[in-house]
Amino acid sequence: MGVIRVGTSSWADQSLLRSGWYPRSVNTPAGRLRWYAEHFPLVEVDTSYYAVPVPETTVGWVDATPDGFTFDVKAFSLFTGHPTPVAALPRDLRPAGAPSRIRRRDLTAGAYDELWARFRAALDPIAAAGKLGAVLLQFPPWLVRGAAAERRIVELAERCRPWRVAVELRHGSWFDGRAALDTLDLLRAHDLSLVCVDMPQGHPSSVPPIPVATAELAVVRFHGHSDAWTTGDKEEKFRYAYGDGELRHWSTLLTELADQAGELHALFNTCCAGQAQRDAERLSGLLAAGRGRPAAAGAAS
Repeated sequence: MGVIRVGTSSWADQSLLRSGWYPRSVNTPAGRLRWYAEHFPLVEVDTSYYAVPVPETTVGWVDATPDGFTFDVKAFSLFTGHPTPVAALPRDLRPAGAPSRIRRRDLTAGAYDELWARFRAALDPIAAAGKLGAVLLQFPPWLVRGAAAERRIVELAERCRPWRVAVELRHGSWFDGRAALDTLDLLRAHDLSLVCVDMPQGHPSSVPPIPVATAELAVVRFHGHSDAWTTGDKEEKFRYAYGDGELRHWSTLLTELADQAGELHALFNTCCAGQAQRDAERLSGLLAAGRGRPAAAGAAS
């Protein structure tokens, strides 16, 4: 049975800082990460989606966390096909005369390769410390299944090697009928982890949760089931508290999924006023109890 690590998709979002989850005395970025790591063995880095961090920043993350702590790092938005503010790029890589939001086609091949080199340089200190769990490639909801999209996934994954890669697909065509089996086969063939997403169903951007391991690492992300999924702002979209029955159900599914994988990451993205941390703590307790041992703060479940 693989090790199960439970964490959240942020440790420093503003609603969490205002929630009181951190003691008042814990008031520096390093102090907050250190406190977080005393409670969870895993965190997802979301800020790397919005801007490529510099190595000095990631060295600080490594220094603030204990041995055995794990970071899953989300790939920069431009890499995965999202329109990206030109201001998010390093100044020397911003194309002259570019619109306010750009895509890959707006960069020269050299600038694009250099951006990847800087992203990899930022992750190198985490990987060197043995703390890099996976690079998360989160594709946009408009990436429709097809041969070109499949080649795109494989090409981006190769840029991340030898690190582990997790793939989150957000268009229903990847999981429609027989396509779901083909999608799983594609990921298995390239040693890519399917990101299983628990999210509201019945919306154009909905994909079904498929708790199946396609690589040594399995990943599950919890978005909640907010009624404001398509109508609210980002905070309302993820404002959701998992019920006891839901968490018990998922603790069973995760235990079964861990039987298929060498390692399992469960991440709560219900990042609104500390709810993700509360739900993650409850799930950790259920998993630990199910495995016959008490939950240990900062240790893998």
